[in-house]
Amino acid sequence: MRKARVIYNPTSGKEVLKRNLADILQSLEEAGYEASAYATTPEPNSAKSEARRVGELGFEVVVAAGGDGTINEVVNGLAPLAIRPKILVIPAGTTNDYARALRIPRGDIKGAAEIIKRNQTVKMDIGKAADTYFINIAAGGYLTELTYEVPSELKSIFGYLAYLVKGAEMLPRVKPVQMHIEYDDGVYDGQASMFFIGLTNSVGGFEQIVPDAKLDDGKFSLIIVKTANIFEIVHLIALMMNGGKHVNDPRIIYQKTNTLYVETEELDKPLMINLDGEYGGDAPMRFENLHQHLEFFANTDAIPDEAITGVDPEEAEYEEVGKEFVREVEKLTDEDLDGDGQIEDK
Repeated sequence: MRKARVIYNPTSGKEVLKRNLADILQSLEEAGYEASAYATTPEPNSAKSEARRVGELGFEVVVAAGGDGTINEVVNGLAPLAIRPKILVIPAGTTNDYARALRIPRGDIKGAAEIIKRNQTVKMDIGKAADTYFINIAAGGYLTELTYEVPSELKSIFGYLAYLVKGAEMLPRVKPVQMHIEYDDGVYDGQASMFFIGLTNSVGGFEQIVPDAKLDDGKFSLIIVKTANIFEIVHLIALMMNGGKHVNDPRIIYQKTNTLYVETEELDKPLMINLDGEYGGDAPMRFENLHQHLEFFANTDAIPDEAITGVDPEEAEYEEVGKEFVREVEKLTDEDLDGDGQIEDK
């Protein structure tokens, strides 16, 4: 019989996975798999090590049950293998970006597990940065640093409200960074407040940041934000919320690329790289898109060719949070800002 291993975070989603583990295993058994489970531990790379172990043993399916961090670890365990199991995602975290992209039910553990019975899969692109793999985003610059400053406990309790509060607090501190960025069709040498590459169209709960992302075309969607002016950034956020119109703005470079190389000439502060929401090292760094490298179970009936669907009620809630962010930042006065829209040195 084919074997499936559930790798689950017992603390994700207020221990909802632990309470629903029997239902998950039953769905796998009904789909024709001999199913077993492994609870991750606080030790570093617990999920990664277990995924690699069962992958090397020849398991056909690995179930990544938890938040985006658990999924990322499972991917890093399986991606280096020559023969890689299929992956089923069961979301139980705060953002669940990857589950959104695959159209897997969120907030419904049993419904997510039932996806395996559809036997529908997508061969997904993933990214590689040095020796680390990522599944959704890589980014660097001052605009990305708020993700490091929001405590994980706060994210779990307040979700996107935590980013709203911290983002409004940090935005006046955004400064430009001198970057050298090489991509397939060009080179950018200049100041930027952020570079960003995305693999899916779901980033932080929003589907307009990378409005035309493909899941399996072998290309990153590259965004370079050239301005660090607070008011211009707010305007770009508003354009993003209004149907992804920011990608056509002259303050943005928007390109498709298979590879990317980033470095900075600034010696006083490293350019920290964010991989799937976590610190992934400092530039210089090279990124490669691994075309259709891992196969995921998905609700492919809900994924149209352009990989974008209509806005469901949960997505509407996220968009309202984004709009509230814009409104809060627009309340800032320019008393403490210099001519470039940044905090003046006192």
